[in-house]
Amino acid sequence: MNAHVPDEPNLILCILASGSQGNAIYVSDGETSLLIDAGLSGVEIERRMRSRGLDPTRLDAILVTHEHADHVRGVGVLSRRYDLPVYLSPETDGAAAQQIKKIRDVRHFQCGRSFRINDLALHPFSTSHDARDSAGFTVQRNGLKIGIATDLGIPTAVVRTHLKNCSLLVLESNHDSKMLMEGPYPWHLKQRVRGRTGHLSNDVSRDLLGELRHEGLAHVVLAHLSEENNTPETALRTVGPVLAPTRVRLSVAAQNVCSEIFRL
Repeated sequence: MNAHVPDEPNLILCILASGSQGNAIYVSDGETSLLIDAGLSGVEIERRMRSRGLDPTRLDAILVTHEHADHVRGVGVLSRRYDLPVYLSPETDGAAAQQIKKIRDVRHFQCGRSFRINDLALHPFSTSHDARDSAGFTVQRNGLKIGIATDLGIPTAVVRTHLKNCSLLVLESNHDSKMLMEGPYPWHLKQRVRGRTGHLSNDVSRDLLGELRHEGLAHVVLAHLSEENNTPETALRTVGPVLAPTRVRLSVAAQNVCSEIFRL
């Protein structure tokens, strides 16, 4: 059976890519299918979707978190190819216009204001990142909630509030602080990464998950790992202990290969 249509209405998620070379997340309830970011080429996103039995012709929309190229590279071509509406904030629209180019159906959202795409309830919330109007998202259907926050320098009170009570959480765990400071990046880039508008370290992700864990949390996927300043083993070793007393399943998203399909 095609993975796009489950037997019962639920939520599925597949991380097509995660990292500084490109980001894209597929979410569906079996009827409505979304891409959150499209930071690879259109051809590569299509290839990765099909590798997991997901049909790009059945996409309903693309949502954009912010204007950085590793999140918008394929947005324009996919929107034009499949006649897809693109949801993004007005500020992100202005900042990304040259990369996305002309598309027929642009729909603006405001961080803090929920909206719906068919039966999926979406809520964009502001994140602390060096972009014009960076957003995370929650996606809800039938009492299930997915939280996605992959580019943020600090977990603000807004972030903490909106990531509560998730069934599945995709959370940045970008770098190991020691590896970053002892690594090859120039000083100004180290300061950017570890700053308030940069990226979350493994330690901060661990502490945040200690606050967010609850009985209904089934999966946590650590995302946007740095290839220079982190490893999957380091991230899991740092974050894992805070979830050890629970039944939460912990995994790591990769840059070069799709994740499994997570089902709620």
